[in-house]
Amino acid sequence: MPVTVFLELRFQPGAVERAREVMGRALTDTRAFAGNIVTDVLIDEDDETHWLISEVWESVDHDEAYRAFRAGAGKLTELPPLLSAPPKKTRYITSDV
Repeated sequence: MPVTVFLELRFQPGAVERAREVMGRALTDTRAFAGNIVTDVLIDEDDETHWLISEVWESVDHDEAYRAFRAGAGKLTELPPLLSAPPKKTRYITSDV
């Protein structure tokens, strides 16, 4: 069953250009990762430092494998210095309602 993950990111003022570079490279890997159906970046129209990454995965197992990759070999070491707050991840299970 597909799952949707929202990752909320808040960048420091002045870090948006660098964030676009870092996330542009990172999301190439995300989109190519096994089980990724689609990944979109939503940027707050009133605050360019506030981003929401929307990821749809084939299953919880695919999402978990991706998170393990990001915690290990695919760790984004360039991202934390750009953030003004810790990232917030929320996972939603697709319903048949």
